Amino acid sequence: MSRHKVAIIGSGNIGTDLMIKVMRLSKTLKMGVMVGIDPDSDGLARARRLGVPVSDTGLEGLLSMPEADDIALVFDATSAGAHKHHDTLLAQRGIRRVDLTPAAIGPYVVPSVNIDAHLDAPNVNMVTCGGQATIPIVAAISRVAPVLYAEIVAAIASKSAGPGTRANIDEFTETTSRAIESVGGAKYGKAIIILNPAEPPLTMRDTVLCLCTDADPDAIRASVRSMVDEVQRYVPGYRMKHDVQIEQIGNNAPLTLADHGVTFSGLKVTVFLEVEGAAHYLPSYAGNLDIMTSAALRTAEHILSIGGPQA
Repeated sequence: MSRHKVAIIGSGNIGTDLMIKVMRLSKTLKMGVMVGIDPDSDGLARARRLGVPVSDTGLEGLLSMPEADDIALVFDATSAGAHKHHDTLLAQRGIRRVDLTPAAIGPYVVPSVNIDAHLDAPNVNMVTCGGQATIPIVAAISRVAPVLYAEIVAAIASKSAGPGTRANIDEFTETTSRAIESVGGAKYGKAIIILNPAEPPLTMRDTVLCLCTDADPDAIRASVRSMVDEVQRYVPGYRMKHDVQIEQIGNNAPLTLADHGVTFSGLKVTVFLEVEGAAHYLPSYAGNLDIMTSAALRTAEHILSIGGPQA
């Protein structure tokens, strides 16, 4: 079976991990070009050693290469600001885009929730690492009971946060919050990220808190477990750390959501997650990288296997 050639823009942690995943795991994608702007970056050095063509002059360099004519899709693993420029140039060439930055130019895709929703979109956005880890859980609860409010806290090892992640903290919180609502189904969403400097580095941990209407607790737990199984199909290190916690919030002592001017009574559902990486590039504590690159790979494979117009 012929494989689709892809390019990766960004030779940092995320881009390098994704390159290795494409080469080791994918039966439908093939590395076409690895793109960076630092000729001495480890990502470009690894690509050269692996026999992957490289551009060290950014996207413009890629587009001037003969290999660009065979590229079916580009992964952008740079920054939100850079992606806006890249998107314009790639659209002019009719090359599809999978955006791993928080730029959110295209619609959000979380594979376990809505992988079939935007097959015709020329640009899809992978939200954030925290979004990929937690939005499936919000969606799992939402399909049992309407969720008024969802709050997520993503804690990652400081060592696994490269310059792109650190430059995009504001975009992380804004993009994740919006996707909790539009993909996860919550009426209101809030996202928090913590860069933990602990030594030895801690594996990625995520906490999901949802306020939802009264429903069968067993149905909520079953829905969450089913969703965890679904995510594990492409992120084997994704797991719950504890049983789903469900607490009744009574009418006599309702919660007040001051930011939204509403009071709440119903169920408070809390889910604690851990994401261990596959250690394709960085150590296994970097689950934040692994879930982003794994979700992007799963999405690109599905998009290109189904087809759809390019733009």
